[in-house]
Amino acid sequence: MALEQLINTLEQLNATHIKMITVAESKRDAIMDNGIDQLIVILNQESKLLKQIEQQEEARVSASYEFLQTKGIKSMLNLTLTELVRLVFDPEDKRKLLAVQVELSHHLGQLKELNQLNQKLIEQSLAFIDYSLDVLAIRPEQEATYQHPGDKHGSQGWSGLFDSRA
Repeated sequence: MALEQLINTLEQLNATHIKMITVAESKRDAIMDNGIDQLIVILNQESKLLKQIEQQEEARVSASYEFLQTKGIKSMLNLTLTELVRLVFDPEDKRKLLAVQVELSHHLGQLKELNQLNQKLIEQSLAFIDYSLDVLAIRPEQEATYQHPGDKHGSQGWSGLFDSRA
């Protein structure tokens, strides 16, 4: 019973991570399309899914402790799934637990890759924005001709389109 609850919790956690992958792909598309409004909606969805994952993770820990207690282990060890699999002796239950572990591990890796890609895309977007602002707000270089230091009436030769001092 406790093992079934643990497997069900892991399957729910896996399903939520699959939803997170879909959201991460949508986020990538929104970043590439510069869809700020769409990105805000996606971030709200992502926040809800993260809360759901947090609750499912608490349920997983609870189910793990309950499973350990059914095996006669009274301590509150925080064992990994690989370590928990070693405590399962029924071949069918072991197969189910291993299958969920492999699937969850695969989806977590996929989600990690998508998040890294999204982070790089955001960094590139910010670098482009920073470059664009620098181009628009070019500060005048020292003029090539001599100008007397006391002559402060010289013209300000702003060649940029945007005066960042304003």
